Amino acid sequence: MAAPQCGFEKAEILDVLIIGAGISGINCAYRLQTDLPHVKFAILEGRDRIGGTWDLYRYPGVRSDSDIYSMGFAWHPWSFDQPIATGDQIVEYLSDAVSKNHLDRHIRFRHMVSSANWSTPDQNWTLVAKDHDGLYKYFRARWIILGTGYYDYDTPLHADIPGLDSFKGQIINPQFWPSDFNYNNQKIAVIGSGATAVSLLPALPERAAQVTMIQRSPTYIHPSPNTAWLQLYFPRFLVDLYRRIRYLITPYLMVLLCRYYPDLVKDSFRKEVTKLLPNPIDYDTHFKPRYNPWDQRICTDPDGTFYKTLHLPNVHLITGEIDTVTNSGIRMQDGQIVDVDTIITATGIKMLMGGKIDLKVDGEPVSWRRRYIWNGAMLDSVPNMMFMFGYTNHSWTLGSDDTAIVLTRLWRYMEGRAVKIAILRVPADAATGTQRLWQLNATYVLAADDELPVYGMSGNWKPRNRPPIDYVHARWGDFTSGLDFCA
Repeated sequence: MAAPQCGFEKAEILDVLIIGAGISGINCAYRLQTDLPHVKFAILEGRDRIGGTWDLYRYPGVRSDSDIYSMGFAWHPWSFDQPIATGDQIVEYLSDAVSKNHLDRHIRFRHMVSSANWSTPDQNWTLVAKDHDGLYKYFRARWIILGTGYYDYDTPLHADIPGLDSFKGQIINPQFWPSDFNYNNQKIAVIGSGATAVSLLPALPERAAQVTMIQRSPTYIHPSPNTAWLQLYFPRFLVDLYRRIRYLITPYLMVLLCRYYPDLVKDSFRKEVTKLLPNPIDYDTHFKPRYNPWDQRICTDPDGTFYKTLHLPNVHLITGEIDTVTNSGIRMQDGQIVDVDTIITATGIKMLMGGKIDLKVDGEPVSWRRRYIWNGAMLDSVPNMMFMFGYTNHSWTLGSDDTAIVLTRLWRYMEGRAVKIAILRVPADAATGTQRLWQLNATYVLAADDELPVYGMSGNWKPRNRPPIDYVHARWGDFTSGLDFCA
């Protein structure tokens, strides 16, 4: 049922409304509070807790796949020692950051935003949200910031697994891990080869009777040390600064190396991984991907835990196509049969922009499909709205922080010139071609590609995919080209 429109008469009036209290929303709130203390803002969060992704995912072994020194906030040092953090550690870190900076006073939990409409005559957005009591709440804001992520929280990517409906055991998607699931002495099959499967596999064998990872094709899995020692010899503030700079630059250089010297990187992977594999597992069969490094994401394996798990007697790895799922197991096309009690489908996410919010400009629906992106943060022809988006080849936070910095610079610029509206007009030279938003070839990306916005070919319309350069550009570069301003 649609919200009654009469409620807008009592709408709460704000300068900025942030939607989502995950990493992006929390970071944006800090930037506003610090750089624009006179601006009145709030965060609307549909869930019961902060954290976004890190509140949603609760499966065993859940952890970051990016180093925490760049995924964490520049303004709140990471208190744990290891660079790859568990899900619980990340939630604890976020809670500490929010508490110490008094950001919790701005957060409205269980406020699920359903619609947002820009009114040119009123020069503001009107939003409708439903609270935890099922009551509609109304808001007006000059700007809205979407910290809603890039995937569907409610619906995972559909996995085309033949015969899955005939399976009599339990089928679990890691996105909706049951809190009461007891897998003691269970025979488990994990279908998938991405970051979720790689982090999940090592957490299961201690309690499960048997764990089999089934992958259609191999993935690059990079063993990485997960220890830190610099803080033992140097002051903490210097260590934090060094780590921030190092982890801003090093992953970017690694991506460049993969792009220009893929064979060199592939040879390095082969030498490193072969040494970690148990004798029965052949590298070419199970760990030689069909694509070059960083055509899809490279999975991180802290301290080589994934490879160590493959040495356990109750852990098995199968690479190949599934013929069909039976009522009690999985039959592969090569004839292998895997007896299982539980199937875990770690087969990817369903990409979605805007968190299912009904977005309109002057009553006309806004489609994200093929719409041009400006500065990695705004959509053409949509006034006074930014969305938070990170990197495919680096941590999410770096990109969302660049957007927050651009927002504060733009606000001061507009305030100084007494203008209230910023809207994008795509110039002809930027619209001569398009570039993809999510520049990976993973299955979940290709499934959504036609529905995503796109980058242009020049200026502020080009992709934001060079973290060190983007860092400088967001803080000191051009942030007005492409924008029209109205009083």
